[in-house]
Amino acid sequence: MTRALRRGVRKASTVTMMLYALALGAGLGLATADYATRGGYPFGGVRVGAWTAWPKVGSVGADPYARAVNARRGEIPLAIGEGMLLTAEQDESGRALDAACTYRVAGVTPPARAWTVTVAGRGPRDSDTAPMREGFTATEILRETDGQFVITLSPEVQPGNWLPMPRAKGPVRLALRLYDTPVAASAGSLDRSAVPAITKTGCAA
Repeated sequence: MTRALRRGVRKASTVTMMLYALALGAGLGLATADYATRGGYPFGGVRVGAWTAWPKVGSVGADPYARAVNARRGEIPLAIGEGMLLTAEQDESGRALDAACTYRVAGVTPPARAWTVTVAGRGPRDSDTAPMREGFTATEILRETDGQFVITLSPEVQPGNWLPMPRAKGPVRLALRLYDTPVAASAGSLDRSAVPAITKTGCAA
C-alpha cells in the first residue's frame, strides 16, 4: 500500500512538473513575443539622421519579426516598388521624442511622387480629446520660397504647419512615408541632409 502511494505521488509530481514547465514556457513565449512586437521593427533599419529607414519591411524577404509587427498593427507595409517608410523616435541629439515638448521638423524629403508625415503615441491616445490632425501630405503643407518646409510638433497651438501631439505625455513616433520614390532600393545611400531635421525647441513646465 505504501509503495503504491509513493508511486502515485511520484507520478503526480512528474505530471505537475511537466504542466508547470509547459505553462512557464508558454508564458515566457507570449511575453517575449509581446515585447518584440509592441514597439517598432526590431531589425533591418538604416539610420539617416534622426530617422530610420525601413526598406525591406514590405518585401518578400521581410524577417518574421517585421511580419509579426505588421500583423499586430493591422498595417499593409509599402513594398519596395511602392515606396519606403522612415520612422523617428528621437530628435537630432538622440533624446526620445516627448509629447510634453515642442519640436521643429524642418528641411526637405527625398525625391518622391508623394509623401506623408504622421505622428502617433507609443500607447493609447487620450480618450477625452479627439485628434485635430494626425499628419500632413506633400500637397497640403505650407512651404518656404526655397521649397523647404517647417512643421511644428507641439502640444500647444502653433502658427503655420502645426502637428498636435497625440496625448499629453509619453513617447511619440513620427512616420514619413515616401510613395513611388527612387531611393527605396538604395536607402543606405541617403544623406542626412535629404531628410527633415528634428530639433527640440522647448518643453512644457
